[in-house]
Amino acid sequence: MNLQHLTSIVYPFNKSMYRNALVLVCVFMLSSCNVVKRVKSDEHLITNNTILEDGDKVTNERINNIIAQRTNSGMRRFLGFPLKLHIYNLARPNIDSILYANVLSDSSKVKRRTALLSKKQFDKLMESRRNFNSWLKRTGEAPVIYNEDKTIKTASNLRKYYYSKGWFNNEITYEVDKDSNKLAQVTYKVKKRKPYILDSITPYISSPAIDILYDKFSKNSLLKKGEQYDEQNYETERERINSYLRNAGFYHFGQDYIRFEMDTINTNHKVHTDIIIANRTIRGDDSTTTRPFKIYKIKEVNIFTDDNYENRNKPITDTTTYKDFNLYSKEKLRFRPKALTDAVFINKGDTFSALAQSRTSRYLNDLQMFRYPNVDFIENEEDTTLTANIYLEPKKQYGLSFDPEINTSNIQTIGFSFSAGLKIRNIFRGAETLEISGIAAIGASKTRNDPESAFFDINEFGGNIRLTIPRLFSPFNTDKIIPKYMSPSTAISLSATSQQNIGLDKQSLSGIFSYNWFPSKTVTNTLELFNVNFVKNLNTSNYFGVYQNSFNRLNSIARDINYIASDAILQDDELGSNRYQPADIFIDDVLVGNTSLSSNDDDYLTVNNIDERKERLTENNLIFSTSFDYKIDKRNNIFDNDFSVFKWRLELAGNLLSNISNIVGLTKNDAGNYEVFGVAFSQYVKAEVDYVKYVDLGRKNVFAFRSYVGVAIPYGNSNSIPFAESFFAGGPNDNRAWTAYNLGPGSSKTTNEFNEANFKLHLSAEQRFSLFGAFQGAIFADAGNIWNVLDNVEEDAATLTSFDSLKDIALGSGFGLRYDFDFFVLRFDVGFKTYDPSQVESNRWFRDYNFSNAVYNIGINYPF
Repeated sequence: MNLQHLTSIVYPFNKSMYRNALVLVCVFMLSSCNVVKRVKSDEHLITNNTILEDGDKVTNERINNIIAQRTNSGMRRFLGFPLKLHIYNLARPNIDSILYANVLSDSSKVKRRTALLSKKQFDKLMESRRNFNSWLKRTGEAPVIYNEDKTIKTASNLRKYYYSKGWFNNEITYEVDKDSNKLAQVTYKVKKRKPYILDSITPYISSPAIDILYDKFSKNSLLKKGEQYDEQNYETERERINSYLRNAGFYHFGQDYIRFEMDTINTNHKVHTDIIIANRTIRGDDSTTTRPFKIYKIKEVNIFTDDNYENRNKPITDTTTYKDFNLYSKEKLRFRPKALTDAVFINKGDTFSALAQSRTSRYLNDLQMFRYPNVDFIENEEDTTLTANIYLEPKKQYGLSFDPEINTSNIQTIGFSFSAGLKIRNIFRGAETLEISGIAAIGASKTRNDPESAFFDINEFGGNIRLTIPRLFSPFNTDKIIPKYMSPSTAISLSATSQQNIGLDKQSLSGIFSYNWFPSKTVTNTLELFNVNFVKNLNTSNYFGVYQNSFNRLNSIARDINYIASDAILQDDELGSNRYQPADIFIDDVLVGNTSLSSNDDDYLTVNNIDERKERLTENNLIFSTSFDYKIDKRNNIFDNDFSVFKWRLELAGNLLSNISNIVGLTKNDAGNYEVFGVAFSQYVKAEVDYVKYVDLGRKNVFAFRSYVGVAIPYGNSNSIPFAESFFAGGPNDNRAWTAYNLGPGSSKTTNEFNEANFKLHLSAEQRFSLFGAFQGAIFADAGNIWNVLDNVEEDAATLTSFDSLKDIALGSGFGLRYDFDFFVLRFDVGFKTYDPSQVESNRWFRDYNFSNAVYNIGINYPF
């Protein structure tokens, strides 16, 4: 079963199961409650480390991480319960001796058990007991025993740290409090004293070519007179100067040639700094000489287009010169020269730049055409020039992919899908990539009632074509606006899908023309110039078969008012595909006044709302939009747990079609809307802002926070938002105390299967911590809801009318268990309805806060 298709599972605990689980936990805790069980009589377990900085407790995690002897994990967290230590204490330190004394030393006992189990099974039993004991030791954590040497080391490291921050005369002492229970607490006391301040900064530069540039690169120096000394600023300044000079043509320069000398003797807490940049050192076989650094220029650029191991001995047969670039091929040149030279930032006659070298390597990698492109420089001894050689090994032009899946969902009991793809690289000789993919799926629906129908009554077929061009495909020159170092690309895709027996059945066609570029390592921009999406619903007569809660509500109203045709509105199997048609007749009778209901009755409003929702969800959609996405991701790698991600998106739909309709003078339909190919196109503006922040608290403890707000406002040719563009709340990646589509809108008590609206607010906070081994725990709180705003929904409970409506923000809280498989995380979360806005205001807090009403979520990776 494909875990990506698991959404949420609601499984109520009964009292017996809850009681048994509680008993097991209690037994486990009592069996290992003595934390000093494995601590010898002359040893002490460290239970707390405290750093006092001029009398104040230090909470800074960076400083606390200096401590060489940390307490056992969980000693001061997770309700003060060191779980890993207790697991370790369950292990027997002398398991072999115990097995020998209790079993193996008694030959009659061994004989009886061997006769009962067989010799092979008996040996496996003994081995399993040893293995389990080893597992307890590996999974658990040995007690951290106080060590005087490590305490002295910590004090020394603290002194070095405060020294590096400018408190040169700091004093570090420590106290150890040991008690009769074999427990110890260590307190480190820091006296910072007066800090040292940067004063004079004097350069001593040996090479004239560098000395001339000093005034330029010193303007942005991180060493500023009057600021407190910080050793890290010196290291960063060293890197900055090195980077500047490497990009200014000094090919042989490196950080080792930069050093700082500080004078603090009799300076009244001032630091006098000398910046020393030495000459180049050249080491020969028997001697070492020094020379001034010189600026190197690029003499020529050679691109070897098909360099690989197989043809290493073949001669070059194809040579091309294009815009001062020399292209060499051992076979026929497969690429247009411009496609390769556009990816190179090293130009003939330019000054050497390490930045140009790294940009070239990155751009060539982004093309995904070559294996490990290599940029090398050869120094020309007769002058201060370099020859740049770029070696490229093309990947195979064709690539095939196959992806079979078995899945389940809230729609189908079981399903099988198969997707295949063909990737063609360099299809037009301009480093373009064409991807052709298709999918075929069948499944068995959970609502299958007819035993004579096929078991696999769900099917989906689709195809997609995507062309990626490694530049902005435009009739205009955009190099000055979006230069090529931002790795611009163009994506053009067309797709079509057809679904049957999934909801209303539908066919969809879509096409996207988009630009992508990367202004920096952390920023991504995407402009979807055109995004066209057409959705045609094929089985609208089955609406009440999909949304049966609405059907049941109509049925209930019809019975309450003694509707004459009330028997007909009930589902009748003999009606076949038209079995829900009487519901439409009932709606028409209510709205035209053929029933006892008047427009002021609540039931009349309910029927009207159901009809409006039905019309919106069954209408065909044509969306022609333009959007812009901005993303700044400061995460360095997958192991980074101290970063932020900020995203915003703006989408405009229908404006172009609306202007064309006005100019051409198209007529409007009965609803007052323009139509294209018989479909009223959607017109709206949609904006979304998403912010995620991770804070690394150390020792695999992470605090994560997310905030999200989105709004989609219809106007012009629309008075509502298409279902596919609306917002929903609840689910394993949203408010985990509610299932997907089950929360909101606002405080309404709707029974719709899929609740959605056009405004959403969401906040999440989660504390993640390590338990043992690959297991991790979490405590979380999710808040938010959806509302209707500035559209055709008039129900007060479902609309956002003022700030007072924010009292309907739902709050869910709970805990989770995760298992880290390295390449993904399997997640299990339990969410409780802490504040439920659908209840009366006096009874919203903790009304269903129990395991029987909790929501149990299974998901892949973290929720945000």
